[in-house]
Amino acid sequence: MNKGKVYLVGAGPGDPKLITVRGRECLEQCNVVVYDRLASPRLLRHVKPGTEKIYVGKLPDRHTMKQEEINQLLVDLALQGKTVTRLKGGDPTIFGRVGEEAELLYDNGVEFEIVPGITSAIAVPAYAGIPVTHRDLASSLSIITGHESPDKLDRSIHWDKVTNATGTLIFLMGVAKIGYIAEQLMKHGKPPRTPVALVRWGTRVEQQTIVGTLETIEAIVCEANFQPPAVIVVGEVVLQREKLRWYENKPLFGMRILVTRARAQASELADQIESMGGEPCEFPVIETQEPSEADAIETLRTHLDQAESYGWVMFTSVNGVDYFFRWLQKFNIDIRRFHGARFAAVGPKTAEALRMRGLTFEELPVKFQAEGLLEQLDTLLKAGERVLLPRGDLAREVLPRELAAKGLEAVQLDVYETVLADTQDELALEWLREKQIHMITFTSSSTVTNLLELLKRKGIDNPAEHLAGIPIASIGPITSKTVTDAGLTVTVEPAHSTIDSLIDAIAAYRAAKANV
Repeated sequence: MNKGKVYLVGAGPGDPKLITVRGRECLEQCNVVVYDRLASPRLLRHVKPGTEKIYVGKLPDRHTMKQEEINQLLVDLALQGKTVTRLKGGDPTIFGRVGEEAELLYDNGVEFEIVPGITSAIAVPAYAGIPVTHRDLASSLSIITGHESPDKLDRSIHWDKVTNATGTLIFLMGVAKIGYIAEQLMKHGKPPRTPVALVRWGTRVEQQTIVGTLETIEAIVCEANFQPPAVIVVGEVVLQREKLRWYENKPLFGMRILVTRARAQASELADQIESMGGEPCEFPVIETQEPSEADAIETLRTHLDQAESYGWVMFTSVNGVDYFFRWLQKFNIDIRRFHGARFAAVGPKTAEALRMRGLTFEELPVKFQAEGLLEQLDTLLKAGERVLLPRGDLAREVLPRELAAKGLEAVQLDVYETVLADTQDELALEWLREKQIHMITFTSSSTVTNLLELLKRKGIDNPAEHLAGIPIASIGPITSKTVTDAGLTVTVEPAHSTIDSLIDAIAAYRAAKANV
């Protein structure tokens, strides 16, 4: 068997978008990924389906895997012929113990590649509004480990030289030793009023920053019960934070928001949450798929082959548009055969999906609901016309019923099915269990019912009771009714049933809470 290869990849400090292009390529190419808690779980969405994921961090029922065991694991996987990406927080060469891993790989004749990452030493202070160098304040910096006992620190750090060697001092992993570090710096010449900042879980939703001076910082850390992991910044550059704290000023900073949409659609909502400073937690509870039953496929073929008979084709979702065109391609049906039909769309995203395919359509309704569509088209509808409704199997019956009431023949065509998704990230499930989610978003009734069903299957006996107290953002009144019928309470509902409006409503809620 041929030996595999190991990529030792720096994942960056926590924000998944800070990984390098090369690091992302390694994730996309591997068939095994080995990761720990300092690497964002969202990075795992870049791996291929079927990629083996091995978590070597701490779990409730298992201690952290020892470094020697991790080293051997990488060797064993490579000797099995696998392509392995070892995902490490920050940069693997800065206190990342990559030398130990690479050395054992070398000793066993395993090919490896070291892929640098953005180190927390510079990225975390930047997200806290602290540039580690400044023309007027600091022209140099030192990066020092603080994760040692005082006697080891004294052996590895020459305090008399380090203290004033550079303008900025960066200590990694030194929260528990902050008092001793401050004491040594003052003892060797640093003024007691030298500014100090500690940034915990920098670039992530949990980011927390405290500021003091060398003489006050230990008491501040104790009073705040400030816990690792954190980066310690010592120097005048800390004062820049008052003007430059950009990340913590984002409208959704500090919020971890559960996204329950289908994985194929989740990125739009997740990206907007992320751009506004929140952390999207993708937990798809629905998936869409083509009908597979022979009778259903024959029904699709029959109705689509009657293209010339329709006076209208009405779409109520982007999925409806996407799957409609998939079936046309499968059956080799030319869209031009619908020349006698007008097209209509519910909502701007559905309209955009038609526009991208070069189709014109009737004006959007004021309300993005099925009822709103008929109000908009009332004067254009003629009794006796056939209306094709390409949609999902769980679509509401309001539109067909109202079309029938106006004397039109509604042909309901289930071009896709909505099913319960079964590929959720275990960390996201853990956050739900431990109530570390700050808001849940629902974009359809099926996301509500499926989340509750999924949690029940995962061992939570009363999901509605378990979720009580977590704010809920619902995209519109139909979904909200499903939420309340399930025994939950809607916290946020936008004026318009769109993703953009939903995000704006969540941001308004966050701002109102911050001002209380």
